[in-house]
Amino acid sequence: MAYQLTEEQRMIQTMVRDFAREVVMPTASERDRTKEFPRDILRQMGELGLMGMNVPPEYNGAGADTVSYSAALQEIAYACASTAVIMSVHNSVACGPIYLFGSDLQKEMFLKPLAAGEKIGSFALTEPGAGSDPASQRTRAVREGDTYVINGTKLFITSGKNSDLTVATAYTDRDKKHRGISAFIVEKGMAGFHVGKEEDKMGLRSSDTAELIFEDCRVPAENLLGQEGDGFMIAMASLDGGRIGIASQSVGLAQACLDAAVSYAKERVQFNKPISQFQGIRWMIADMATQIEAARLLTFNAAAMRDRGEDFTGAASMAKLFASEMANRIAYQALQIHGGYGYIKEFPVERYYRDARVLTIYEGTSEIQRKVIANHVIGK
Repeated sequence: MAYQLTEEQRMIQTMVRDFAREVVMPTASERDRTKEFPRDILRQMGELGLMGMNVPPEYNGAGADTVSYSAALQEIAYACASTAVIMSVHNSVACGPIYLFGSDLQKEMFLKPLAAGEKIGSFALTEPGAGSDPASQRTRAVREGDTYVINGTKLFITSGKNSDLTVATAYTDRDKKHRGISAFIVEKGMAGFHVGKEEDKMGLRSSDTAELIFEDCRVPAENLLGQEGDGFMIAMASLDGGRIGIASQSVGLAQACLDAAVSYAKERVQFNKPISQFQGIRWMIADMATQIEAARLLTFNAAAMRDRGEDFTGAASMAKLFASEMANRIAYQALQIHGGYGYIKEFPVERYYRDARVLTIYEGTSEIQRKVIANHVIGK
């Protein structure tokens, strides 16, 4: 069934759309070329409440619902997918776990500056030998008095270089397997915490992806998030929300692809008429628009289920799976409509095509989403 935004949700959508088109979009291509982290834009987004959208006002958040967050993220992704993934990770898997599982002190110390956009957060789960299987991670945390000593390496961490703090997972009891994983809030500047290699990526180039290294990193015991052994549960709960974020990013990017394709098709003349008049192009655009609308409704449905307090894990995986694969198809078709012009950097669809590719990989690959969905439909 169709999902109708409320008046308040539409106001948020319109506000973010104006900001994204006027502030974020004009410099997106240049940031892609230079790999410049959009720190000034993120500061402005913080002032608008976009960096703590689902966080209550008492912790400097906007107190918005998940549907509003999805609508806002779609608009940022339309303008710049790199900025959107920073916003998504920051909201979903940095602010999210601290708000849901953090102590009052942790919320005061860490959540407030994150939600205000004064600090940037990241989430460190993936390791060189542990991607889709987080229980295979090797990072260890050993309690020594009032501190935990962490050793290990995390890989492919979004905003790893530029974040001010990260929510990192580590084994505190390997014998308990995934039930022995704990989560910690690690701040930039802590002794033994280093940023390693920054990856040179195909797309999302103004969003840094970096290696994080823990070498006898001493973290205060009060920075343990939840209880010992809660880390796997915290990570899975955070990723459910993160998948709504990536689905939203996919929808926004795909809409930008469609709009660029329509605009080009109306202007490009072949055989004495615009190519938008050819049936082959018209049917392609019709299919693109239909797929985007289906992905948008799946995404809003998952967001609305979360707002109602329902189990939204399966719905979030469905939205992420369909929307991310849809965005890759739409980016391909948009570039195809542009022909040779789509392959050169002068036209934004070249960037959209590169940015779309990772959508089916991070926050859980398409294969992992199918596993989650099958577990919900068939049973484990």
